[in-house]
Amino acid sequence: MKLKFFDPSSSSTASPLSCSDRRCALGAQTSESGCSDQNKCVYTFQYVDGSGTSGYYISDLMYFNKTVGNSLTSNSSAPVIFGCSTSQTGDLTKSDRAVDGIFGFGQQGLSVISQLSSIGVTPNAFSHCLKGGSQGGGTLVLGQVVEPNMVYTPLVPLQPHYNVNLQSISVKGQTLPIDPTVFATSDTRGTIIDSGTTLAYLADEAYDPFVTAITQAVSQSVHPIVSKGNQCYIITSSVSDIFPPVNLNFAGGASMILKPEDYLVQQNSISDAAVWCLAFQKNGGQGITILGDLVLKDKIVVYDLAGQRIGWANYDCSSVNVSETTSTGNTELFNAARVDSSSSHINQCKLMKNSILACFLQMAIFCVFTTFMTPRE
Repeated sequence: MKLKFFDPSSSSTASPLSCSDRRCALGAQTSESGCSDQNKCVYTFQYVDGSGTSGYYISDLMYFNKTVGNSLTSNSSAPVIFGCSTSQTGDLTKSDRAVDGIFGFGQQGLSVISQLSSIGVTPNAFSHCLKGGSQGGGTLVLGQVVEPNMVYTPLVPLQPHYNVNLQSISVKGQTLPIDPTVFATSDTRGTIIDSGTTLAYLADEAYDPFVTAITQAVSQSVHPIVSKGNQCYIITSSVSDIFPPVNLNFAGGASMILKPEDYLVQQNSISDAAVWCLAFQKNGGQGITILGDLVLKDKIVVYDLAGQRIGWANYDCSSVNVSETTSTGNTELFNAARVDSSSSHINQCKLMKNSILACFLQMAIFCVFTTFMTPRE
């Protein structure tokens, strides 16, 4: 991926955030922050995978498509503060993992969603629909998506991540023998919904019962093997015909139903057989359970921050149907650009009024802009 670097000094709208700006203090909620010799508000972020980035905060205009009536307009903008990174470490420096940047959607004051909702541009909510399959892509909505089959679970309050209360796991309708305290939120435990994680990770005490239950459920139809430390299976027919559904059961009665494709990945083929492996990983001695893109794909996921809850509904995200829900309860359809990793298409989805439709990409601000955040000169 060729990165295009941005020079804030060449822009008529971008300006560095000074150390005296009250918003500089908000950066300390999520990063190491400080003041440079040039009076710039600087930061350093470290991620759990060992990578990191540092730079300084700048303010600029963000341009987006917003629902107005029964159509989209591209004439909306709002001032936002974001990090302009000048240094990266770890995986962020690898050419095969290059990204345009990282678009932060946490609950802290300097996240884009917090900034836009605080000035009334969007509701305090965002939603995504990650496309399944090998092509990737998807749709991101700054606002709330309405679906009749949506179920919700409360967010655990006062947490830096999107923590939820996972209470049990069921395989083929049978609840696994896992102590519920394994999933409870504490300083060293908890369950996090994280679209920035590719796979899914189970706390160690939950991993072995999960693997055992899956293997026992398919023992008459597959040949189990261990490949590179992962539990895999040699199969000669469709995984959906062999493997059972898995239910993740949350507080409030919400259940996330996983199809076999939501917890298995195909590794390779051997003659007429295929090797599928469990994509849930053991979390290396940590007590944290992380539900990443593996289980979030082909679901509309709503982060209702105002209501402090997360909801989801199964959906074919390769064909998102966008419409606006009006105050009268009527549904008005409009076309919206969908992000695809290979090409640009037109499709449709269902939004709350005043939502913003955005591209779902990893948007880097390593002093690099995508077309979604291109500064106007």
